[in-house]
Amino acid sequence: MYVELKHLRTIRAIHQAGGLARAAEMLNMTQSALSHQVAGLEDQAGMELFVRRSKPMRLSAAGFRMLRAAERILPEIDAMEQEFAALRSGKTGRLHITLECHACYDWLFPVLEMFRRAWPEVDVDIRAGLAFDALPALNREEVDLVISSDPKDLPGILFNPLFDYHPTFLCSSQNPLSAKPFITAEDLREEVIITYPVSRDRLDVFTELLTPARVEPRGHRTAELTAVILMLVGSNRGVSVLPDWVMREVKSSADYVTRPLGNPPAQKRMYAATREEDASRPFMAHFLRLARVEAVKLQREI
Repeated sequence: MYVELKHLRTIRAIHQAGGLARAAEMLNMTQSALSHQVAGLEDQAGMELFVRRSKPMRLSAAGFRMLRAAERILPEIDAMEQEFAALRSGKTGRLHITLECHACYDWLFPVLEMFRRAWPEVDVDIRAGLAFDALPALNREEVDLVISSDPKDLPGILFNPLFDYHPTFLCSSQNPLSAKPFITAEDLREEVIITYPVSRDRLDVFTELLTPARVEPRGHRTAELTAVILMLVGSNRGVSVLPDWVMREVKSSADYVTRPLGNPPAQKRMYAATREEDASRPFMAHFLRLARVEAVKLQREI
């Protein structure tokens, strides 16, 4: 099966438009040419990619498989093109960042170091004090990028996907829960949960597990630093749920045990929120590209 980038863009456009006519306009081609392209692609696949009897036009199971590939591949191609344009442009600017994710600092610093070398004239800063009012600050142009796993439908704001991650349970090897294959909300009812000092609606252990099940843990304590959380968990003072990339430091330690959160395991996506007009700026596109590349390195380490 021979698939070109134009085929992936076609699948995505028809899915977004809900029909051939509007999709043809989006792709700047005639409806007849688009129909011919879809028919040829279906001939190669040997199956229908769309359910044509529905309105709006829906993807078949095979079509959704191709859409997933398009959503994974096309942003990488677009980012690469933007990165090349960025490296040619030599423009300066400002990139002030705030985070709604405490664990992201270890991941972010290598990205910023690579970015600084490529864009020495861009003013880079981390505005940690705005973490709890991040998206309004983005709208007010007090910051230029927000790292978040909680996308919202806000006018003028784009949530650029960076990478997927698994919130992962962590406990001491002395904890009885270390014997379980995965962790449920009920398992945590008698535990002390150790988290970063942020509201519960920003904590995966609550949003993904405890709050939906209406389970309250026996205790809840906080620590600012990941290293402190790991120390407390390792000494069996409580348990925690952290992003899987944090766990690479403890995977080989006999003092800790990691387990999936739920069955199937919970999965979240990290985003970089930007103002719509800034997302395609050369240095911003380059930063997003670097962020995705660094995330791939972390996943390989895991």
